[in-house]
Amino acid sequence: MKNILLPLFLICSFYGMSQAELNKYKYIIVPTKFEAFKSENQYQTSTLIKYNLVENGFTAVYDNDMPVDLVANRCLGLLLSLKDDSSMFTTKVTLILKDCLSNVVYTTVEGISKEKDYKSAYSEAIKECFKSLTGVGYKFVPSEDNVPPTVSFKNDVKRIEEKASVQSGQNVPNPVVQQKATLEEQSYKNMEPVQSNITKAEKSMEMAPAQVAYKSDSATILYAQPIANGYQLVDSTPKIAMWMWKTSVANVFIAQAYNAAEDGIIVKKGDKWYFEYYENEKLVGQELNIKF
Repeated sequence: MKNILLPLFLICSFYGMSQAELNKYKYIIVPTKFEAFKSENQYQTSTLIKYNLVENGFTAVYDNDMPVDLVANRCLGLLLSLKDDSSMFTTKVTLILKDCLSNVVYTTVEGISKEKDYKSAYSEAIKECFKSLTGVGYKFVPSEDNVPPTVSFKNDVKRIEEKASVQSGQNVPNPVVQQKATLEEQSYKNMEPVQSNITKAEKSMEMAPAQVAYKSDSATILYAQPIANGYQLVDSTPKIAMWMWKTSVANVFIAQAYNAAEDGIIVKKGDKWYFEYYENEKLVGQELNIKF
């Protein structure tokens, strides 16, 4: 009797631990093309896996259509990969879930099929894999480790205007302004009356470029991994260092450091990349060694 209870206890403990680990993650990211295959959704593997995940209570998304909070914080989701150990007469697959640092969080049982038709074989094998995910009672529970960082733009307009005022010799900010600086709307309008003078207006449009104090950190190599609307920059650990999102300007990205202490822009100047942000009201630039 003891010989039966011990393995049963260990199995129950394992599934309890696995459930607790899975509950930390809000999403499961399904690639539209797995490394084992030559084309997207080959043998309808991606759509089948997403369907089965949803059927088992998970929130599954494709890697090319991720929601905003997951784009901002990749650690909210687990990336699903498919390990293919198939032979000539047998199809064998295993599904693996990894976190944003490529640590394995969960591995399913191996699904096996002897069907001759590839589509039928992979379908049967994948369904076998999901036997270990069925009934785990998954429910997302937010934790400190996966709270999405907040990208704040609240003071951007104000900082730019103050910098321009100091450099143009104005020691006092404009007395009459209309300013909005929220995530939904950013605007800054000077309401002070000015004379209708074309020459003066042309001069007022001139603004000297901000002086940047550059720091050098080009020794650390950051590898750019594509995400929706941009890239996540990962060091050799691997650990996410920051995110960069595309803008309407070529080679200019909105940037957010992983620790959420700094946000600014990443810009390419010549053949080098720089992260520019404000530190104690001073514009600081940091050279980045990015490998795409």
